[in-house]
This record gives sequence, structure tokens and C-alpha cells, in this order.
Amino acid sequence: MKKLIAALIAAALTFSLCACGAYTGDERTTVPPESTDSSAVDAEPVIRDEEEDADKSVDKVQSPAPTEGKTDSKQDQQVNSGSGDSSGATFSQRNALRQAESYLKYSAFSREGLIGQLEYEKYSHEDAVYAVDHCGADWNQQAVEKAKSYLEYSSFSYEGLIDQLEYEKFTADQAKYGADNCGADWNEQAAKKAQSYLEYSAFSRERLIDQLLYEKFTQAQAEYGVNAVGL
Repeated sequence: MKKLIAALIAAALTFSLCACGAYTGDERTTVPPESTDSSAVDAEPVIRDEEEDADKSVDKVQSPAPTEGKTDSKQDQQVNSGSGDSSGATFSQRNALRQAESYLKYSAFSREGLIGQLEYEKYSHEDAVYAVDHCGADWNQQAVEKAKSYLEYSSFSYEGLIDQLEYEKFTADQAKYGADNCGADWNEQAAKKAQSYLEYSAFSRERLIDQLLYEKFTQAQAEYGVNAVGL
């Protein structure tokens, strides 16, 4: 009986030792996965390299230098095609010429008035003078157009309109030409002026005549105007 018990104890010890050996082997088998994790960490520089490549690609897309050069060349072509008589002019002179031509498409200017307008747009005096001298404007006709534009929203005597055109820096001869050729009926202008005064104030007949004379209507025109409004 004692021998049987001793054999059982020996068998139990042997089993325990085998189990411990198997567990230790299992622990050793877990080492390779750790090595796999280490290789994954080593792969991170590859990801950073891809990001750096992407950054370089963005930098190339954002580079504007070639495009700007092409744009400037195209602008030069547009300026040259729009101004046939600007050969030999500087780029800023051609730009000033284009600006002058665009102003004259929708408004009338005297020579000095257009120079002043271009200088207001920050062109140099030299560039403004070049543009005005090469824009092809007929300053007498510009005076006529300016006179007509004034008569569209206000009334003037002949002398009053000349004064206004000279204020716009037309010469005395150009202003006279504008007033002579604008097609105004000066009697009717006196009547309109008289009516405009009566719209915001009261006048006696003599006082209204004096006011029209002050506006440089003739005596006959002033009387016509006052009669036209019923005084």
C-alpha cells in the first residue's frame, strides 16, 4: 500500500513538472508577435515620407510664378491691340491711354479736365498727358457734349453755360463753341430757370427778372422767362 501511494505521488510530481515545462514554452512562443510589433513601428518612417511627398506636391501646385508671367504677357497684348498708336509707349502710358479712352466713352471732358481725372486715378502727370494727347478726342466736340449734358438736368443762359464749361477747364474758344452748338433755345432756358426758382421760393416780377439777369440772361430773355411763368 505504501508503495502504491509513493508511486501516485511520484506520478503527480512528474505531471506537475511537465505542466510547468509546457507553460514556459508557451511564454517563449509569445516573443515572435512582439518582434512583429517592432517591425510595425519601424514602418512609421514610410508614412512620414509619404506626408513629406504630399507637402512637396502642394508646394508645386501653389507656385504662381509661371502663371504671372503669362498673365503679364497677355495684358501687354490686350493693351497693344486696343491702342494702335501707342507704339514705343511705356506700359503705364498705355494703361493711362486705355483709361482715358474708357472715360470718353461715357462722359465728356476737356483736355485739362481729363488730365486731372487721370492724375486723380494716380497716374503720373507725364503718363496722363501722354494719354490725353493720344486719345484722339476732339475738344470742341467734347465741349458740345458737355454743354448738352448740363442742359439735360439744369438750365443755363448762354454766358452762364460758357462760364460753366470754362470751369470744367475748356478753353474760352472751346466753351464758346460748345454753347454755340448745343442747340439751346435761350428764351426757353430763361423760362425753365424762372420756374425752377419759383419751385422753392416766392419772387415778385421785378425780383425774378433781377435774378435771371444775375444768371447772365439778357434783359429780353429774362422778361420772356418771367412772362412764361405768369408774372
